[in-house]
Amino acid sequence: MADAPNIPDEAETRARWGAFAWTKDNAAKAKAVIARYPAGRQRSAVMPLLDLAQRQVGAETQTQGWLPVPVIEFVASQLDMPFIRAYEVATFYTMYNMAPVGRYHVQVCGTTPCLLRGSDDVMAACKNRGMVKGKTTPDGLFTLTEVECMGTCTNAPMVQINDDNFEDLDYDSTVRLLDELAAGKQPKAGTQNPKRHTSEPEGGPTTLKDMVKANHDYRKEW
Repeated sequence: MADAPNIPDEAETRARWGAFAWTKDNAAKAKAVIARYPAGRQRSAVMPLLDLAQRQVGAETQTQGWLPVPVIEFVASQLDMPFIRAYEVATFYTMYNMAPVGRYHVQVCGTTPCLLRGSDDVMAACKNRGMVKGKTTPDGLFTLTEVECMGTCTNAPMVQINDDNFEDLDYDSTVRLLDELAAGKQPKAGTQNPKRHTSEPEGGPTTLKDMVKANHDYRKEW
């Protein structure tokens, strides 16, 4: 697993993020999210608001985003909840970054199914591009993290990069994926195996063939 996040100095963090506030658009989104919950239950909105805050930090820093303590305090204050409760949520779920990351947060699954299917080759491709587990590359482009199972075992090995999963990887396809990202392109998410459409067997589906064909034809039309 990755080393503990390298959280910046508190004085530096507060100087940069102490006056955090929603943008006009995000303020409207936050209001809409809170309105989903009954009166007195607004604390239930903590997860989507933390995600929204992380995305705003990402937009302001041209990265995938993270949650400085003052930003978590801001969210907790808006929801009238103790800071520690919001902090517990942020530190429990790996979808929240507790330290700055690069523009692309490369999360390589190292759990047994991915390991057996070649996640070491995926990690090697990342390392050969200068990535170090738990660190961000000097150009600020990539942050490499090893994570536990992300539920895509059928298409192992896989990585999650920002909001997208990339599956059925090997060394070469990982290199191509990273090259495209570095060039500012948006690679196709999902399986990277040309013999697969989603997660069906490589030889094609064995059940519900007509439904799968109809779905595939529909996607081609669009």
